[in-house]
Amino acid sequence: MVNLNTLFKNKIISKISDLEISRYVNFFESSYNDNLKHSKRNIEEFSRWSIISGYYAMHDITKLLLAKKFKIKIDIRVHKTTIIVLRELIKNKEIIKLIQKGYKEFLSLANDLEEAKKERVKVQYYTGTDFLKEEYKKRALEFHQKTVLLYLEKINELLK
Repeated sequence: MVNLNTLFKNKIISKISDLEISRYVNFFESSYNDNLKHSKRNIEEFSRWSIISGYYAMHDITKLLLAKKFKIKIDIRVHKTTIIVLRELIKNKEIIKLIQKGYKEFLSLANDLEEAKKERVKVQYYTGTDFLKEEYKKRALEFHQKTVLLYLEKINELLK
């Protein structure tokens, strides 16, 4: 397990100065809310983007928590490092499990999008089927309700 001192020493994370803290807090409050709204609005029509936005809402509220409560800024490998730092600071296994699930969904869709670049016609054909559209809608709705909203609720409790 990586400890926080090593992350600070290797400049993977850093302390946020008192002069910068309000800017960070305001940015992440706004960003996580924007991503949450985008996620909710796009469940039906753009389901894959809904999942990605939902994960970003989770990621941004986590960075809000790290900034507001611990004055920590993530500088390098932001997604993985955010989870590592959260795991070190928050001992709630359910919270860690939810953010890891969100990150896994994000990576899965990011890999799908990367493959789409390589095989544009094939991917567009298969993802455009009515069956897959319905599957992505179900997946997006479930992810939104059982992962994103639950995670945000738990992190908001920690922010109080």
